[in-house]
Amino acid sequence: MKDAAREPLPKQGGSTQKFTEIEDIHDDIVILAGGNACLIIEVQSTNFALLSNEEQQGKIRAYASFLNSLSQPIQIVIRSKKVDVSSYLKLLKTKAQETANEKLAAHIWLYRDFVEKLIKINTVLDKKFYIVISYTSLEKGPSGVFHRDDFATQAQNALHAKADPLLNELARLSLHAKILEKERLIKLFYDIYNQGLSETHQIDSNFQAAIVSATTAQKQP
Repeated sequence: MKDAAREPLPKQGGSTQKFTEIEDIHDDIVILAGGNACLIIEVQSTNFALLSNEEQQGKIRAYASFLNSLSQPIQIVIRSKKVDVSSYLKLLKTKAQETANEKLAAHIWLYRDFVEKLIKINTVLDKKFYIVISYTSLEKGPSGVFHRDDFATQAQNALHAKADPLLNELARLSLHAKILEKERLIKLFYDIYNQGLSETHQIDSNFQAAIVSATTAQKQP
């Protein structure tokens, strides 16, 4: 019998990239295996519940019109992620302690207590909405044989031609939308494929400043 301890370990083949099918990111285009590519549009959300009934019905009709206007398949992706508000609570505490106005400090403490109780009852989620548009080299017909050198340029031209009317329709819905570029795409895919490492994320400093400024402005005598 062979000594198992002396047997060489099998080589670990393949990398994470092999399993994601992502070969490269060219500007704002994701190059996929098999002569495919895609473009991702991030769409800003709107608080539907805060709209009046008339506004809600208008949004529904506009969205139906948007879907009926599609001349190509798209994928709509919704990502929900827990928001870590611990740093925000610390910020409110600091603001309350540093504020010379006692009435304003009391209001900040009340607001902080409200947020702290709220997150104990409900999970705070950050929702991101994306529209994915796909492209394949087969769309060029018999002449669309895959050539790596010019595929990225072909894909970019075709995908932007598909994206432009979608962006116009989203603007008609009063929704801010933008095509994700390379840096943002890398961060998005890293976040997707490393969810186990970071299940939550913190509220960014701009959001913190906006809430505190709004609170300060509202409570000033």
